[in-house]
Amino acid sequence: MRQALVTFLYVAACGGSHPPAPLPVIASPPLAPPALDAWPNGAVFYEVFVRSFQDSDGDGIGDLKGLTSRLDYLNDGNPSTGTDLGVDAIWLMPIFASPSYHGYDTSDYESINPAYGTSADFDALIAAAHQRGIKVILDLVLNHTGSQHPWFVDSKSSPSSAHRDWYVWSATDLGWTPPFGGGDTWHASGGSYYYGLFSGSMPDLNYRTPAVADEVKRIAKLWLDRGVDGFRLDAARYLVENGGGSGQQDQTETHAFWKDFSAYVRSVKPSATLVGEAWADTSTIAAYYGSTTAVPGGDELPLAFDFPLAGAIIAAGQSGNATGIAGVLGAAKAAYPAGATDVPFLTNHDMVRAASALGNDTAAMSAAAAVLLTLPGTPFIYYGEEVGLQNGFQNGDLAKRTPMPWSDDGAGGGFTTGSPWTPFANGRSTANVKLQQGDSGSLWSRYQRLIDARHRSGALARGGLDLLTAPAGVLAFVRSTSVETVLAAHNLSNATVTAGPFAASGSKAAALFADPAASIAASASGWTATLGPHASGVWRLQ
Repeated sequence: MRQALVTFLYVAACGGSHPPAPLPVIASPPLAPPALDAWPNGAVFYEVFVRSFQDSDGDGIGDLKGLTSRLDYLNDGNPSTGTDLGVDAIWLMPIFASPSYHGYDTSDYESINPAYGTSADFDALIAAAHQRGIKVILDLVLNHTGSQHPWFVDSKSSPSSAHRDWYVWSATDLGWTPPFGGGDTWHASGGSYYYGLFSGSMPDLNYRTPAVADEVKRIAKLWLDRGVDGFRLDAARYLVENGGGSGQQDQTETHAFWKDFSAYVRSVKPSATLVGEAWADTSTIAAYYGSTTAVPGGDELPLAFDFPLAGAIIAAGQSGNATGIAGVLGAAKAAYPAGATDVPFLTNHDMVRAASALGNDTAAMSAAAAVLLTLPGTPFIYYGEEVGLQNGFQNGDLAKRTPMPWSDDGAGGGFTTGSPWTPFANGRSTANVKLQQGDSGSLWSRYQRLIDARHRSGALARGGLDLLTAPAGVLAFVRSTSVETVLAAHNLSNATVTAGPFAASGSKAAALFADPAASIAASASGWTATLGPHASGVWRLQ
């Protein structure tokens, strides 16, 4: 696959004092959305928890038929309509057979969770998504299986069982605690102990056994052959252990497996992508891309979630200070291999939702969305984020995975005709799709317009990034290709700010996206942006 080169350069602002009178902002000519020939760089992903997205049969549990019925909401395949978000791809959280609500304890990698539907329902979803131009990737949990998986049931049955060495066993409890904190990782069974980093119900696979690697490759091929466009890889740092503490993460053997697995996936389906969950600091994440010398984008994991950037965007929304975002982008510039595609996001299913983290402040959420969707790489949106879905009142991760608020109508809220499997989060009266789709000033409409702007600009979708020096409350940068230059300025603070002058080419500014309180003006010393509280402007310079 081709990956556009993402560069991170700093451009110093020129001197100057008073902003010149604003130039008239000329209308941006509509452009056809770019084909995903640069896939996945520039594509906008949408993370879906199937159980909570749309129920089709009234049992209160979201399912594949329900998701299929809502594809036109995500992208109807027609760029001229205005009722869809316009995302390019979806990530499905685990849909394989599992005894839990979340699905990260897989009991069968080859079958669909019966609560979500049938194999035929899956095939219909893939066909319908592809018909609309939507790519589909699946959550593939390879660090561990569930304790009910037949492999583990056999493994624990006897020290001489066929699958004994498919898991990690010890005659004694070695007393390792997880590197991220918590209790013991060794769990008693039949007089021995097996290793399960996350819990006893999730025993880790043993990648020192060649048959394990061979089998997970076969499973990946099975789903690629059925039409999926890649995988999100859970817990990518923890495949192989060489001892307690830090010996449980980021081992050389783990990197070697991902490089081999990635090469295999490319051999089966060259266009397929892999997105790694390496929840760590920037330099650790950078290592999971591998080398970009022979394989554009990286020969290990061509995409890796940027957790430090997510934290920085949320922190900026809370504090009104954008310097942390610039710092993370600078660290990525120093650490990522040339040609690596960053993966920005705000929150996911393991994190406090953006709306709750930002105090349910629509202005702060709006600013965060504008930053997310104008940065380079492959941005991910967590379902419901586009309407300001908050955490629910349930305990733990369940609070982050409540039903999609399609409307405020009745007990089912457009999600189900029955009783939802878990209650809706508070705030559904305003944080719902039906209400916000009808409001041009809503958070939903903002997400839609930002995604549309990204599609209408090759520089915004796939161009390089030059950070600009700006006041603490403002994040400003230039996105550029050989044929287009775009200047973006985002005010994360609650005060009106003037930023610039910025040294950038052009004498006219065409608004790709601009809030009413955002304006730009040119002078001999450069471009100057004036931004109201939490306002953003994105201009094509001509």
